[in-house]
Amino acid sequence: MKRLAIIGGGPAAFYVASRILSRSSDPSLRVHIFDRLWSPHGLVRYGVAPDHPEVKNCTHKFDQVASDARFRFFGNVDVGTAKNDALKHAVHLPLRDLQNSYSHLVYATGCTLPTQHSALPPSEWVIPALKFVHWYTQHPAAPPAPALDRISRVALIGNGNVALDIARMLLTAPAVLKQYDVPSPVISVLERSKVTHVDILARRGPLQAAFTAKELRELLTLPDAAMEPIPDELLQVPADITPSRPQSRILQLLQKGSKTSFGSTPKSFSMHFFANPTGLIPPATADNGFAQLQLERTTLDAAGRAIPGARIPPLPTSLVVPSIGLQPEKPLRVRAGRVLDVDGETALRNVYAAGWAATGAKGVIASTMMDAYSVADVVLGDLAEAAEDVIGADEPPACVRDAKGVVTTYEDWKRVDAEEIRRGEAAGKERERMDWQDARQFLWGSD
Repeated sequence: MKRLAIIGGGPAAFYVASRILSRSSDPSLRVHIFDRLWSPHGLVRYGVAPDHPEVKNCTHKFDQVASDARFRFFGNVDVGTAKNDALKHAVHLPLRDLQNSYSHLVYATGCTLPTQHSALPPSEWVIPALKFVHWYTQHPAAPPAPALDRISRVALIGNGNVALDIARMLLTAPAVLKQYDVPSPVISVLERSKVTHVDILARRGPLQAAFTAKELRELLTLPDAAMEPIPDELLQVPADITPSRPQSRILQLLQKGSKTSFGSTPKSFSMHFFANPTGLIPPATADNGFAQLQLERTTLDAAGRAIPGARIPPLPTSLVVPSIGLQPEKPLRVRAGRVLDVDGETALRNVYAAGWAATGAKGVIASTMMDAYSVADVVLGDLAEAAEDVIGADEPPACVRDAKGVVTTYEDWKRVDAEEIRRGEAAGKERERMDWQDARQFLWGSD
């Protein structure tokens, strides 16, 4: 029996499993996914903006993967050398035990740590974007809700889609968000929010923006929020540069501005280009006034890198949310889908990496799919040449097998999925999410 273990249960993991199972006719092959979260699909469930339900359609393909008799999913299983304190309810599975039970191993663990801004260490005034997203998607790590009832201005650092997602969550009326996959406790916080203005800062210019025209258009057409006009000089294209079609479209949207005029709506936002944070001065007292976000004007060198310049007036803000990227918990050296040894020279036997675990946090689900398929083809080639392995039967390691009422299967997930949708329909929304305690009570009637 040939047994493949995939660590991680996001899109990359399921696309690897899909490719392998669809292209192998070996009835003895087993593909098992282990995820430290109790529910599958990773960033599709806990990263995609709630008002983008169409992005989650890939889960239909993942359901097809799970219908293959050679596939199994084990949620709430934390694979590694040490137990993760943020997910205390998960079963700890030492990596060596997994390696002893499977002939091939794929890391699809993604990038789960926020990149820290060197000038903005976490504090009561600085919350990483990942924690903010995990709050409104009800991630099992359960970060606390931001104190939006005491906040009027938020500064987002970064010009990617995640920054614009957070801006929309803060600027969209809760009555609109209610129809989507937004947990009721999150809606309750948003209904009490005092946020009236969002600043979005980028250290480079609009030509280097990482957000898409689609995301920008959605922000510009919000009915209750208008954009402060951007100074013309910040939107000028250097004479020696010919913008690409996507860049030209973004420039046109920024020049045109928001659907509603600035000053005519209850909420507003500003986009600051060529502005780099250099520090944060807390308010004089904890319950009075704004913090001051210190800034410098930047320029670009010949390679397009931001060069520090003169100081510019600070921005008053109640909360800073850096959104400048993600990092893996365990950096891997990868070549052509294969994980290399610590020296980065020799490929480890039958060990692979796919998705962001291999490429870093870049690209969208479609690019993750293509990368996963290419890695799966490498695995398939090795599986075809491998001798039959005598390891185990169609069962996970003992610590997983024996953890009744904790480890979840894909069948468990589909029961929860159907119940979330049913509860959502009763409330007039896409779904009503369960947290782990709700799901455990629903599945097994235990606290």
